[in-house]
Amino acid sequence: MRLHRNLVFTVIDSLNEIFNENQYADKVVEKALKRDKRWGVRDRKFVAETIYDIVRWKRLYNEIAGTKEHFTRENLWKIFEVWAVLHEIPLPDWNQIGNAPTRRIRGMYNELQKDRRFRESIPDWMDELGVTELGEEVWETELKILNKKADVILRVNTLKTNKIELKKVLETEDIETDFIEGYPHALKLVERKNVFISQAFKNGLFEVQDASSQLVAEFLQVEPGMRVIDTCAGAGGKTLHIATLMKNRGQLIALDLYESKLNQLKIRARRNEIFNIETRVIDSSKVIKKLKETADRVLIDAPCSGLGVLRRNPDAKWKLQPDFIKNITKTQFEILDQYATMVKKGGKLVYATCSILPSENQLQVQQFLNNHKDFTFVKENIVLPSKSGFDGFYMAMLERNV
Repeated sequence: MRLHRNLVFTVIDSLNEIFNENQYADKVVEKALKRDKRWGVRDRKFVAETIYDIVRWKRLYNEIAGTKEHFTRENLWKIFEVWAVLHEIPLPDWNQIGNAPTRRIRGMYNELQKDRRFRESIPDWMDELGVTELGEEVWETELKILNKKADVILRVNTLKTNKIELKKVLETEDIETDFIEGYPHALKLVERKNVFISQAFKNGLFEVQDASSQLVAEFLQVEPGMRVIDTCAGAGGKTLHIATLMKNRGQLIALDLYESKLNQLKIRARRNEIFNIETRVIDSSKVIKKLKETADRVLIDAPCSGLGVLRRNPDAKWKLQPDFIKNITKTQFEILDQYATMVKKGGKLVYATCSILPSENQLQVQQFLNNHKDFTFVKENIVLPSKSGFDGFYMAMLERNV
């Protein structure tokens, strides 16, 4: 493989934005891919995958490069040299690239494989937390999977088509997909492509949504004609799925703290030709009080650490801080306590996170049930990346007693 200067400079510039300007990797990559319209598929793939790979293995590469967490431009080039050597890519004779000590780099890599914190490239505190909550063996297994590149999964919009027909339509646009056993509305891309520019996407035939995330709406057990509330809707990935399961009939109320996210949901709903969604901004406690005991189903897709989705958000390893876990579990408890009031008698509540930590999942549900005797536990689904092959998720269904 021959390195091209403009592609590598884009990678270095992007790493600087992520490591030094604290920008989110997905947004940086999105911007980077627009840098030169002349780039082909292979060029874009190199830029995106190299950025994500170096972000994912930041601690390991930093240790080998000896850059001591100082991400100056000179040091970013040293880290890139480590990446290139470990991927057996010949380094060009550029001013920015020194005489990389190939044998030392490979020797250090082999030596650091003895220490999980470097081998899996993870902060000390996060490694300790994972062992404490999941045990050494489970945490070790999950970490290995969470450091692998995530698949791109599509969810078919069943209001417009089915996955068999969608597969055929995508093939006409040179987008090859596979079915996934056990996921009725999912297709997996065989090769990464920018599906958002496809005519099928513009026509609202699908959304991009991980297979594990697609389980949540199904778990909610909605039916056409119900009143359903999605309390932490965000930009509406799960909301849209719920609407398709309701067949556009009934009332689906999407709540969120941020109007900007709900505006994105409205745009997506129009493209999907979904008409039963009503958005409401949670700008005061009155919004929740007005909906007291009115919903057949309530989904609380709670804010969480995101430790189940590190494969697609590797920079979260470096952005998360120990205090965040303590604070987010408190927030989760408060949200469950407040939003559960919207469930009517005989109705059901689903609490979900994209975390694999019991403190954010089973323990939250147990604490809620201890404080709310009018709710009973129905079932739960613990989705571990090592077993599913997809994102880590947790979901629990509770029923309010009549």
